Amino acid sequence: MVWVFVQEANGAADPVALELLTKARTLGSVTALYLGEANDSVFAQLGDYGAANVIHLTGAGNSLPAAATASAIAALATEHNPALILFGSTYIGRDVAGRLSVRLDRPVVSNAVDVALEDGSALITNEIFGGTKIIKTAITASSPALVIARPKAFAAEPGGGGAPHVTETGLPDVGHAGSATITDRHTETASGPKLEEAEIVVSGGRGLGSAEKYELVESLAAKLRAATGATRAIVDAGWVPYAKQVGQTGKTVKPKIYIACGISGAMQHLVGMKDSDTIIAINKDPEAPIFDVADLGIVGDVHNVVPKLIEAL
Repeated sequence: MVWVFVQEANGAADPVALELLTKARTLGSVTALYLGEANDSVFAQLGDYGAANVIHLTGAGNSLPAAATASAIAALATEHNPALILFGSTYIGRDVAGRLSVRLDRPVVSNAVDVALEDGSALITNEIFGGTKIIKTAITASSPALVIARPKAFAAEPGGGGAPHVTETGLPDVGHAGSATITDRHTETASGPKLEEAEIVVSGGRGLGSAEKYELVESLAAKLRAATGATRAIVDAGWVPYAKQVGQTGKTVKPKIYIACGISGAMQHLVGMKDSDTIIAINKDPEAPIFDVADLGIVGDVHNVVPKLIEAL
């Protein structure tokens, strides 16, 4: 029995949960732990992606839900003893998984790119050193195994499942641990496709030289109807917001085309984009590590190359 933690995202299941449900249905009977408003269309979506059962966790209101959610899941896991609980690497997913690890006294493995169940053990695959090495971890302790998976580790594919059986479980009162409340919500507005879902991504790095030159990335992206991304270096420098960050501590993307403009190719960035179908790198340093993963490399100054690309388009 495999459980998958699912958050509501804009009236639907969050995308990483659909990826996990797709994987989970290859491992056994699937139950979705759904945190969000009651929604028949979401329940139907969860069933279509493989959930035979849905446990609807209710009562979060405007409280930060991680503490109460972990408490509720711990009680359910103690009663039903699933073999594996999968979480997506989201803010709430990581928070709940960490708290659940403490409550159940079980290890949690994060940033997984694959998971299997064999002979009573959970086998988790992780990539290290920018994806150049693979490590496998076996959790042999008593179930459940707790695993946080990287976004885009699995393809989200509906399986044509039927309507799931839905039950409700209220979140418990956890006292001061659950006393923090959400006072305001802000949704960042952006033009163009979402970074995580775009078929083409144009990203910029320190080679752009300044925040003002990021407009080269935006102009090229506009021509290609692409999403814009960035390295951690220029996010930390304040050139662009964190929402654009691609890499180990940002978003993982797998577009059909990834264009890296002035990006040297730090390992932490490569983790977030190396599985793109086609990688095009533009950098004036012929020894830049980005060329090791690029399908097409252009050795040249982005300030000269990108305007010519825009003109040609």
